[in-house]
Amino acid sequence: MKPRNIIISIILLTGFSLLSVAQEASEKIFQVRGFCIGAPKTSGVDRFVKFINEELAPRKVNTLVLLVGYNYQYKSYPQLQDSGALSKKDVKKIVEACRKNNIRIIPDINLLGHQSGGNKVNKLLQNFPEFDETPHIKMPEKYVWPNKDFLYAKSYCPRHPEVHKVIFSVVDELCDVFEADAFHSGMDEIFYLGDDKCPRCQGVDKAILFADEVNLVRNHLKEKNRELWLWADRFLDGRATGLGFWEASYNYTYRAIDMVPKDIVMCDWHYERPDQTAIYFAMNGFRVITCPWRTPETAVIQTEDMARWVKYATKEMKPRYYGMMQTCWTSTEGFMDGFYGTVNDRNKRAVHPKNPAWTPWDTFRAMYTKMDEIEAVK
Repeated sequence: MKPRNIIISIILLTGFSLLSVAQEASEKIFQVRGFCIGAPKTSGVDRFVKFINEELAPRKVNTLVLLVGYNYQYKSYPQLQDSGALSKKDVKKIVEACRKNNIRIIPDINLLGHQSGGNKVNKLLQNFPEFDETPHIKMPEKYVWPNKDFLYAKSYCPRHPEVHKVIFSVVDELCDVFEADAFHSGMDEIFYLGDDKCPRCQGVDKAILFADEVNLVRNHLKEKNRELWLWADRFLDGRATGLGFWEASYNYTYRAIDMVPKDIVMCDWHYERPDQTAIYFAMNGFRVITCPWRTPETAVIQTEDMARWVKYATKEMKPRYYGMMQTCWTSTEGFMDGFYGTVNDRNKRAVHPKNPAWTPWDTFRAMYTKMDEIEAVK
């Protein structure tokens, strides 16, 4: 080889090497550093904004999934709003705090399932009882689990001809006011689907019913250039994996994984064990986020797992390991009380029954500390 060609080859190889190093350096281990919590009532907005500025921002949280539901003063269907619901002015305070701190807001309304809690139906079925998938199952005076009706939470009928007119109106209104480019639809722990007594759904494959609803929501959002995020449990086979009917499906919805688009973001939650199901979603072409709750030791392992998957993945798989998101299943006020050292009736559900030192706020601290440690030695 001529000297000139050797020099050119060295320059090209060096250039490619430097480019590769630069690309590798620019890659984030955790693309999503997320936090999921209920939206505050209007009386708690200022305190929540302070929490965003003083606690989320310093931890480099870049995604806030806000469980709003009917805690907003909807104009399209005002009868759906809860008491003490957020005003547009309240929402804009949260939006501004997130914008200032480069935090992406993704609002959430539970779609399909979770249309009741305890012995009460939520606002949708209160005002539109005709949407109920199981109207023959009456709400008990006192709720207990387990029960003869296998009632955990009601669902709306996905094939009712009027239901999407209502839910899409409030979804669009919520996304607009939060200036959101993504929406979280919940869709977890759905036990009532394709009921044998439903005149529209009886006899229909539950995987098809579930996939059709997911696709309908996704396609509606896509028209407005918004992403769909949802909880991933209904796409897992609860029997084959041994995950059970809470963290996975016993009613065959798991087959819907081959019936929905790959641009959906799967929020994969496991609270007691660091199950490795994120690999399954990534191998099926989805971006996946691992979501702990109130077990710090599990969250640390899950964070280490996510970092290891990113490190050793192929270039095709690497971007699908999307990050981590701390979840909180007590009130916003209860979480902040616990975070700042007050355990009371508002947050006692969040304390792990096996260890009072295990809480979502302990998990929150542990997860972000571990993420920082991993990224510091990248």
